[in-house]
Amino acid sequence: MASPTELTVHQHSRVLEIAFDDGARFRIPFELMRVYSPSAEVMGHGPGQETLQTGKRSVVVTGMEPVGHYAVRPTFSDGHASGLFTWDYLYKLGSQQDQLWRDYEARLAAAGKVRDEPMPAKGGGACHSH
Repeated sequence: MASPTELTVHQHSRVLEIAFDDGARFRIPFELMRVYSPSAEVMGHGPGQETLQTGKRSVVVTGMEPVGHYAVRPTFSDGHASGLFTWDYLYKLGSQQDQLWRDYEARLAAAGKVRDEPMPAKGGGACHSH
């Protein structure tokens, strides 16, 4: 398992730059991290329960909390902060991002949605706008 030697949050270009001790270096877009957040809110509690994320192109990482020596928990500008990104998972996002983008675009197409469509308001939540 590779360990990170460097981790930089680039607000302006909206990427997480991460270098690993095996020489790999990735620039992972915040949007990719957000739509593939390993949280129950996004992934659900089993296959087929994923919540398709849209409208995340301009999301930024506003905070990054280390979790032990194995992960980070980013806070996103849309309020999402429950994803625990392990080093392995960040390595996967970085090394497979072309395939992950294709999968994401295929899921959008299958759902008849577009990438920049706003997320539907959660029903029953405290999201009332009067």
